[in-house]
Amino acid sequence: MTPQQTPQQIAERCAALMWADDQAARGLGLELLEVGPGMARARMTVRPDMVNGHGICHGGFIFTLADCAFSYACNGYNQRAVASGADITFLAPAQLGDTLVSVGQVRQQGGRNGLYDIEVSNQEGRMIALFRGRSSRIKGTFFDNLNSANGTPP
Repeated sequence: MTPQQTPQQIAERCAALMWADDQAARGLGLELLEVGPGMARARMTVRPDMVNGHGICHGGFIFTLADCAFSYACNGYNQRAVASGADITFLAPAQLGDTLVSVGQVRQQGGRNGLYDIEVSNQEGRMIALFRGRSSRIKGTFFDNLNSANGTPP
């Protein structure tokens, strides 16, 4: 039997395993700053190739940053989860060179379904967007985690 892992250790291990295969986030230059059970924080700098015809960051990149935090927040329990839906409200434009941080937090997780809120802010703390994601757990775990006496996952 493996020793008991804390919820924080489980979240960190899940994130490390996900990050190794997360070509999309790494390709866009996103950074995963922090994870925990039901939470994650990610960062992105707005590059010239992310600016739209209005001279501001394209909303799709802001959505992707928020979706990244959402993904790592809802997958931090060693139970695989995917998005079942999401929406975003843009509150202010992000400019070329801005450093954006998305912070995701679980609002409700029960059974197979979860609800997560993600705030995106710039380097000055100005709120850029609010994202709400709905998750659905699917079959599978990231790793075997036999913590209980009967050998079943927690």
